[in-house]
Amino acid sequence: MPSSNHSGLHSLHGLTSRITGSEEPRDALPCFQVDAFTRTRFAGNPAAVVLLERWLPDALLQVIAAENSVPETAFLVPKGDDYHLRWFTPDVEVDLCGHATLAAAFVLCTRVHNGRRSVTFHSQSGDLAVTRDGDEYTLDFPSRPPVPADIPEGLAEAMRCTPTEVLRARDWLLVLEDAAAVRSLRPDMGALAALPDIFGVCVTAPGDLEGLDFVSRFFAPSQGIPEDPVTGSAHSTLAPYWAARLGKQVLTARQLSRRSGELRCALVGDRVHLSGHAVLTRTGFLLLDEL
Repeated sequence: MPSSNHSGLHSLHGLTSRITGSEEPRDALPCFQVDAFTRTRFAGNPAAVVLLERWLPDALLQVIAAENSVPETAFLVPKGDDYHLRWFTPDVEVDLCGHATLAAAFVLCTRVHNGRRSVTFHSQSGDLAVTRDGDEYTLDFPSRPPVPADIPEGLAEAMRCTPTEVLRARDWLLVLEDAAAVRSLRPDMGALAALPDIFGVCVTAPGDLEGLDFVSRFFAPSQGIPEDPVTGSAHSTLAPYWAARLGKQVLTARQLSRRSGELRCALVGDRVHLSGHAVLTRTGFLLLDEL
């Protein structure tokens, strides 16, 4: 990753104690846990956010993400007024993550730069802007429209479903008949994880409540996430699919995981705007032997 200057954060010295109200030990990194795409604690999708002055070795970032044991850990390094952003599951680094981007913006706007209204992240998926309107955050993400594809051998069996449509972008998109079929789905996680060249699988169907355009669930056991509670990046594919199918540019979505969460999606040219809320659940510091 590119080197950075420190004008956004300057130094971590004293920042942890200022944010958390706790005495800061030596070699401590500010670390937060945030539930994203929800207004309610212990719902939505949990993400860890770790603030760095400089990039640590990738192997150490991966160990930290595994220790956090949440679907994604966002690592931030300041670059002027912006930030470099990388995302790690407990097992691998990924190229795009919505809920951890929302969590990172929430931390910066409410804990580090209290009252800030926007932030730009530099990432593997290009520059990602996040704006704040009250307690709602809107992510400006690339659109990843899916294209029809032949279903890979073994995928329908592993997912234990019969899709009405099969499409692909980064992830496989399986369209089911109705929300009940999405809700009741019980994939064979071992079989799914064993399939080659599959990052994640998203299942979707029309919404079953007034004002709800579509529902989904997302599975990525080969990435260390058997079922992701609320997957922002998947909506970069879901939004263009449902916009074309329903003839709407603004859609309301719900992910039907056990924790559940809601997003508002807007198709804007070759970008998708994803809006949602976040709740802080934990603040503290991460202890390392040396930085």
